[in-house]
Amino acid sequence: MAGGRFKSSTRDIPEVTSVPRHIAVIMDGNGRWARKRLMPRVAGHSRGVEALRAVIRGCIERGVEYLTVFAFSSENWRRPADEVSFLMQLFLKSLQKEVARLHENGIRFRVIGDLSRFDAQLVSIIREAESLTAANTRFHLTVAANYGGRWDILNAMSRLMARHPERRDGFSEDELAAEMSMSYAPEPDLFIRTGGEKRISNFLLWQLAYTELYFTDTLWPDFDAAALDEAIRSYHGRERRFGRTSEQLKAAVEAEGPNA
Repeated sequence: MAGGRFKSSTRDIPEVTSVPRHIAVIMDGNGRWARKRLMPRVAGHSRGVEALRAVIRGCIERGVEYLTVFAFSSENWRRPADEVSFLMQLFLKSLQKEVARLHENGIRFRVIGDLSRFDAQLVSIIREAESLTAANTRFHLTVAANYGGRWDILNAMSRLMARHPERRDGFSEDELAAEMSMSYAPEPDLFIRTGGEKRISNFLLWQLAYTELYFTDTLWPDFDAAALDEAIRSYHGRERRFGRTSEQLKAAVEAEGPNA
């Protein structure tokens, strides 16, 4: 539960909707997309921004409320320095170009992660974008940048301990969840990773506890509305039991009735 607003998948049984309310994505395969076309890796990252724009539009059209994308992990600093520099500049230029459009379309924009290593200009643009879109409710776009799931958990616990140094009996799941980076959103219903890799790579470790996982060989720059529909169709075929048996789930559905 996030500050009492959303149900925890390990403590409660969240509502299951036909369309995922929250989708989380690892946008993988930009470099390989470029390499297949004999282009520099950075060209793939540029094309990936266009794919993200299309997926945001597709999510809104399909009734998804939250989209969280992994743009830059805390481990991505290990990449070549010139590629990291390009990614930072691409992030900056994309924000400068897109934030007005996001705001016009009623999209709330947030960035989660440790921004302390980012250039002051980039941090300033991020904060301005978050402030500008703060009242928007049509759709929620979150970009994870210099983010790691373990960092998120440790950061949340550190804040709790700093706020309550007198506590000796520990903290509850609800208290910790309220301090997590994504406390303002329901847990993801569907996780998508493009590019063929089948791991979650330190992304939203706490929040993905009962998320349905979907992996595709499609490289991120090629991920379009049709690919999004395929992922959602896979989600429709999942049985979201949250620890219950299939028989219990069937009984619960029958008890709710056809109009539930």
